[in-house]
Parts: sequence; C-alpha cells; structure tokens
Amino acid sequence: MMAEKGVAHTKELVRGKLETGTLVGYSAAGIVIGVGENIPDINIGDRVACAGAQYAYHAEIINVPRNLLVKIPESVSFEEASTVTLGSIAMQGVRRAHTTLGECFVVIGLGVIGQIAVQLLKASGCKVVVSDLDRARIAMAVKHGADYAIHPDDGVDVELVRHLTGGVGVDGVIITAATKSDAVVSTAFQMCRRKGRVVLVGDVGLHLNRADFYEKEIDFFISTSYGPGRYDSDYEERGLSYPIGYVRWTENRNLQEVLNLIAAKKLQVMDMVSHIYPVEEAHAAYQSLKNASPKPLMVLLSYPERAEKRESVVALRQGSSARDKVRLAVIGAGGFAKGMHLPNIKQLGDLYRLQAVMSRTGTNAEAAAKQFGAVYATTDYEHVLHDSDVDAVLIATRHNLHADMALRALRAGKHVLVEKPTAVSAAELEEIEAFYRDTENAPLLLTGFNRRHSAYLQEIAKHTSKRRDPLIINYRMNAGYIPLDHWVHTAEGAGRNIGEACHIYDVFNFLIGVKVAAVSASSMKPGTEYYSAKDNFVATITYDDGSLANLLYIATGSKDVPKETMDIYFDGKTISLNDYKSMQGYGVKLETISSKISQKGQREEIEAFARAIRAGGEAPIPLWQQMQAMRIAFEVELQI
Repeated sequence: MMAEKGVAHTKELVRGKLETGTLVGYSAAGIVIGVGENIPDINIGDRVACAGAQYAYHAEIINVPRNLLVKIPESVSFEEASTVTLGSIAMQGVRRAHTTLGECFVVIGLGVIGQIAVQLLKASGCKVVVSDLDRARIAMAVKHGADYAIHPDDGVDVELVRHLTGGVGVDGVIITAATKSDAVVSTAFQMCRRKGRVVLVGDVGLHLNRADFYEKEIDFFISTSYGPGRYDSDYEERGLSYPIGYVRWTENRNLQEVLNLIAAKKLQVMDMVSHIYPVEEAHAAYQSLKNASPKPLMVLLSYPERAEKRESVVALRQGSSARDKVRLAVIGAGGFAKGMHLPNIKQLGDLYRLQAVMSRTGTNAEAAAKQFGAVYATTDYEHVLHDSDVDAVLIATRHNLHADMALRALRAGKHVLVEKPTAVSAAELEEIEAFYRDTENAPLLLTGFNRRHSAYLQEIAKHTSKRRDPLIINYRMNAGYIPLDHWVHTAEGAGRNIGEACHIYDVFNFLIGVKVAAVSASSMKPGTEYYSAKDNFVATITYDDGSLANLLYIATGSKDVPKETMDIYFDGKTISLNDYKSMQGYGVKLETISSKISQKGQREEIEAFARAIRAGGEAPIPLWQQMQAMRIAFEVELQI
C-alpha cells in the first residue's frame, strides 16, 4: 500500500485500524428481536444460540445469518446455550475421527473444547485417555467420563498409552491443545496403532517428522471449526443449505445437535463455568482468564434484559447549525470510505463538517466517527435523512444499495454523492431520471466518477475540447483477477462491468462530450471456470459526432503491467496517459504533471461536490452524462 498510495495515507489507515480495535466473541445466546426476509422458521421472541467469529460478538445486539443460528430446546438455559460454538468445534473434531463403538481415543489438551470432546467420545461408545499439564483439568475430564489419565510427570506419554492398550496403541488421537511445540503432534502419531488417525482441532506446531507416521500409515485430519459450511460465504451469509442426503452434518446441524445433547443431559458444560460476569464487568472477566489461579476454564458475560427501545445513535461531540460549511453524512464505513473518502473530507475541513457516519455495524460506525471527528455515529439511515443538520450524504455502501439510498436521500432534500455505480439496473436508473423530471429545484446528484476530476484528465480535456474532428480513444484497464465468489461478482456488486468499467465510460463521455450513437461489445470465452467472460471484454462506443472509444477490460493480465493506460488520437495529435502517474503529448504541448502514485481525482471530486453545493449551481457532472455512463454499462452487460 505504501508503494501504491504513499506513506502518509498508509499510516493514517493503519492508525485508524488500530484505534478501531477488534470485535471479539463467536458464541452467544439470546432472544430474537428482528427477523429478515425469507426466514419463515424464526420468529421474534424465539430463544436462539448463535455462532460465527464475524457475527456472534460480545454485544447486546448482534445480527446473525440463518445458518449460524439454532433454536434452544426448552430445557436448555441461555447460559448452557451460549457455549454452543465451543461444543460444535469439539463435535466436528470427533466426527472427523470417524469413531466406532469400543475404540480407544486420546484427547490431548483439556480446555473447554477438550473437555467437551471427552464427553462426546464417551457418548459415542469409546474408551477415552486424557492428557494435560494441569492436574485440575485432568480431574475435570475424569469427572466427565475419561477412563484413563496421563500427566507428563507420571511417565512417558507414549509408553503409558502402549501399556494401557496392550502394546497396540490407540485407535486415534484428538488434539485440542494450543502450543507452538511440534512435540504434541509427534507424540500423537507415536501413540497410535498401525493405520490409526490423528485429528487436529487445536493450534500446535506442525513441523512433521515422517518417521512418526509413515511406517504405520497413520491418517492425519484437520478439523475446520464448526463443520461443513464454515468459511463458505454461500452457506453462511447467503443461506445456501447442503442437502442432508449428501452432507449429513453441516455446521448448523452440529450446533443444533450440541444443544440436543445438553437437553438430554449427555453433555455437561456448566460445571466448567467458574463465574458469570455482567457485561459492565467484562474487564474483570478477561483479567480472571489472564491472572486468576487456578485459571478458570470458562467465564460467561451476561446482558440485562431491556424492554425499552435501543438507541441507534451515539453522540460524540457538539454539533453546529452554522451553514458556512457543507454538513455531510457518510453512509457506509467500509474500507474504501475509511481509506479514501473520510481522510479527504478531514483534509477539506474548510469545506465540510462531518455530521455523521452511518454503518450497518454500530462498532464500525462509532470507531470511524471518532477517528474522523463526526458529530455522531448511527446505524439508522432514516435518522440521517430526518436530520435537519445534514445537507448532503456520501453513499459508499455495497453497489446494490446505491440507487435506493440515493433516491431516498434526494426525496428527503439532501444532496447526494453516490459512489459508482449510480444504479445496478435500468429500472433503478429510470426511477432517478423520473425524480429529476418531476422535481423542481431538486438537490444535486453526483456519481463518484472521479477520474474526470483528476489533474491529468482536466489537462487533457483542455486540448480535446478544441478539436476540429472526431477523436479516437483506446483505454486499457488491466483490472486484475478477483475470485469469482467475491461479492463484486454477486447481486450485491453487479459485476465488474457495471461496478467498475462505468468509470471509464464516464471518461469517454467527459472527453467526447456528446450523446452515444451505438454500443458494441465482445467478451473472451474462457477455457476454464477460473476466469469469467464478464471480466475480460472489449467494448466499443460510437458517438454522434463520429468519435470512437474503445475499452479493453482485462482480468487475465500481469500485475507488472500498469493498471490503466489511455491513448487519444485527434487532429494529428496523440496523448498517452500512464496509470494517472504521468502523461505524454505528441504534437501537442501539455502542462507537466507527474506523481509517484496514481492520482485519480478522488479528493478533487469531493472538493467539487462541496463547491457546487455552496454555489447553488449544477452538479460537477451533468446528469445526462451520469445516466449515459450507466446506460453504456447496461448495454455492454447485455452483450458480454
């Protein structure tokens, strides 16, 4: 990032990340207070248990996808259910071991997950040997049903196991320990019989010794978190379910089965809980895990049951009704907003007052608002729209939300700078156009087509605007590969043509300045499923004055080649732009402009937006050109 965007920008971004802190927690239980669309089996008031390091935070209110949530049986308490994720991790480890009745297993590492694994192995009809450095935890495991216990002070682990198994070795070992040492996994291999298996659930050193496992042909399995579906965004976030006939135990089914075992009294968890702390005493809870002796296995955080309405706004400093600056609300505090727009707004303090930062996640909104000096943070877009101290909004959410949020803001009388694309469908675009046809003195709309605001294109336009004849533009976007399961390829992102190439269609509109006559496009036909045709295409736009513009959009190219280059031909002249870092004129004298990093006009765009609002004039980009850029994108999309 320093190489691409400079030291100062990178330092600011890192500082902000550090000050934001890290959300913690991945296992929780509570009562449903809201349900999304198309979830018929969950109702407000249901008692549920939740999982997911990206969702089930230590927080009073959490937002969890359906596949990471299960109902709590009536006989299971919230306290018991809050451990559901730990139980599911242990359960997946046991499933990976493929246990059968009567087999003998060793569990190494007797923290919470190890203790649960012991109980699950016993419920599966196995004999269980346990090993840990802490005798108190060994005693707890014996209480949970372990048949034999090994402490390093009692002798050599491997020899003791051989003695217990008549010299054969155990059928398998489940590692639930955490250590950088390679000795644990080596010991596990040595404990096994021929063709035994070792399952790694914990985090241990993995410099393997071939002699430990080769001759006995031992199987080594990795257990991934809560089970099948983990780290699959289609399953976890989009609700795709794996058919039970093909995947018997998904992470959701594992979560439910953990609670079923607790309800059946076959799994005990509360004897491992040393204390339940009110959330106000969270610091003491963490200190107990760090410093208490003996060290507790598990503590819980409890939250008060509140009937009153939750506040969706956090005030951070005194606001101002002064109108000398544009009072701006930033909607969507993702990486781009925090890395680009918010730093630019902060630097343009003579033009802007940051009134609010709104984000889907409250912690993110509050952290960004604090870092960049906003008056308040919120998760409620309607609150922003009804705030009379907000003059304008900058929308930087996922692409599929742009048009709706922009229209709502415009109807509320707010000026709008919406990141590209303006819309993801022709129908959405028509709604925006209809608003402007039907509304007098409508607020300004500016789409985040920033490249035209860069010093490079401003200088080029001085010359192309004086041309006598049509011009030809050849633009290469060496966009680079993005995995096809990334959100930009989904309905949220609408693909890279609509979501990114629209930038370049606006460049063409800016430099040519007339209406489009025709659009044609062709795409590459990939030989494998690694690349997408919609990532690799050529689009040619013909304009009413006879000008031609050609975009070569590539995801298959090398990163060593500049990302964006453009050649413009007109009146016996040529201008070549190199990645918004330099440009060269042939037959035309250009102002000397160069930069170490790409300068694509993002700051100039923000500045132009504020000045247009203060001047009370037209938007920095004519509305018809904003609409035309998107129409080009929609036509290209139909052809590739």
